Amino acid sequence: MAPADWLPLLTELADRADKLARRWFRAAGLRVAEKPDLSPVTEADQAIEAMARKLVREKHPELGVLGEEEGEAAGTAETRLIIDPIDGTRNFVRGIPVFATLLAIETGGEVVAGVVSAPALAARWHAARGSGAFRDGRRIAVSRIESLEHAMLFHGNLGPGEAGPPPGIAGLIARVERTRGFGDFYQHMLVAEGAGEIAVDPVMHPWDIAALQVIVEEAGGRATSLSGERSTYATSLVTSNGLLQETILKILRPS
Repeated sequence: MAPADWLPLLTELADRADKLARRWFRAAGLRVAEKPDLSPVTEADQAIEAMARKLVREKHPELGVLGEEEGEAAGTAETRLIIDPIDGTRNFVRGIPVFATLLAIETGGEVVAGVVSAPALAARWHAARGSGAFRDGRRIAVSRIESLEHAMLFHGNLGPGEAGPPPGIAGLIARVERTRGFGDFYQHMLVAEGAGEIAVDPVMHPWDIAALQVIVEEAGGRATSLSGERSTYATSLVTSNGLLQETILKILRPS
């Protein structure tokens, strides 16, 4: 299948995920448990991933699935769905509307299509290799700002949790024009839209990265690890408009 041919499946999954997320968001009595890594998981996370796995078995039984909550299930093809049922679970639990379902199709180790659906923000982004990136049907592109002094930097947690920020973050903050602490998927989608130039996530997993990578790259940006590796399986993510990537990485990895 061509990359864009996977978008109808991802869109259907996103539509169903949105309905489930809305059912539990800010609902009284939401059940929240703590995983071994001390991160929260809710009944909404579990229900969305279970739904996605069931739909894939029905419509594309050849697909494998890699998900945050249930791990890896092999398929008979070299293609699989990668899903984070709720990216920003801490936000979801606290009633903060910055959360999304992240969906991606990976073929032969390369992510070829992705959807990010944020129902509480009434926003959805998608991309397929070679077809561009879009928000709510409108094509998006990264900014053309070439200097750090005019750049907007997005970041997540600056405290000690989740291994803390990268060592050079203070130096980067000192160089840019402005910062905002959105974190999670949203900061990377803002880079893809051209609303900012840099987003930094020091701790990531494949289900966090996959959909974001293809959307940022199809919007004309770059998505690498802190070490400069372009990989869904890196453990960090730095996105930018591409023009600033090497400068950013040098500052974030002081010698």
